[in-house]
Amino acid sequence: MKKLLFTLFFGLAFGALGQAQKAIRVASYNIENYILSPIQNRPLKTKLAQAKVVESILAAKPDVLALQEVGTATALAKLQRDLKAKGLNLPYVEHLRSFDPAIHVAYLSRYPFKKITKHDNESYLLNGRRLHVGRGFAEVQISVRGYDFSLINAHLKSKRRVPEADQAEMRLQEAYRLRRIVDARLKTDPDVNLVVLGDFNDYYNSKPVKAIVGRGNSRLIDSRPSERNGDSGPNLINKKWFPRDVSWTHFYGVEDVYSRIDYIMLSPGMARELDRANSGIPVIANWGHGSDHRPVVISVFAKDR
Repeated sequence: MKKLLFTLFFGLAFGALGQAQKAIRVASYNIENYILSPIQNRPLKTKLAQAKVVESILAAKPDVLALQEVGTATALAKLQRDLKAKGLNLPYVEHLRSFDPAIHVAYLSRYPFKKITKHDNESYLLNGRRLHVGRGFAEVQISVRGYDFSLINAHLKSKRRVPEADQAEMRLQEAYRLRRIVDARLKTDPDVNLVVLGDFNDYYNSKPVKAIVGRGNSRLIDSRPSERNGDSGPNLINKKWFPRDVSWTHFYGVEDVYSRIDYIMLSPGMARELDRANSGIPVIANWGHGSDHRPVVISVFAKDR
């Protein structure tokens, strides 16, 4: 009898563990000027801010972490060491340098990169002038137990005014460049498992985000992580709108405004593997000491459906 009970318990435990192991957690987080050496007029990241960034990432528990506003590769390596010291080992690194001299996009991953594509020389014409995508787009391909998926990490032009051109037009043109990459991937394989994520610096109904989402069969699915605070169900006032749960990701201090400008979009093929119940936005005290953004995280089942 004891042997039977042990067998049943072990089988249930192993089954539960096996289910858990099939899930992959993917997060995106703008860590706000994670700079440890002086450059331009950006402030250095304080030790308090660094510690809060680490705490926020630990709360997200990512297997694959897309980062924006990373300083040098040395700064990224320090963050990687700090996470490992707290029990989160993400040994694989990709740090993309493009035209912005100060801040960059990057990845930390539990899994090795099967392929890395550096979109570090993207450009567009605007009012007769050739401009470049400031932070580029970092694309990686990962395989986990036979489940292949790709990620494209983007940090679009901010709403800060610049002398080169209108910031809104620049952001829209960067979004068009990103969408062309997405279209190329979907044209090659309509069922590709693709994640498009990062800081898009605009609202869901804006022209840049609409351009990235696309239309028809190639339309990306907005995973829209939100706080797991008990809110649930559809919008009972208007079901055409998003649920009235807490999904803001960014605080703009000048206007005292909370908004959602960080996204994790999925291709139709990968959206079928989304585990919404285990996706969300971590809620931690004093989150803003680390960054003006909050991390967003999704869970996906590592099996094509």
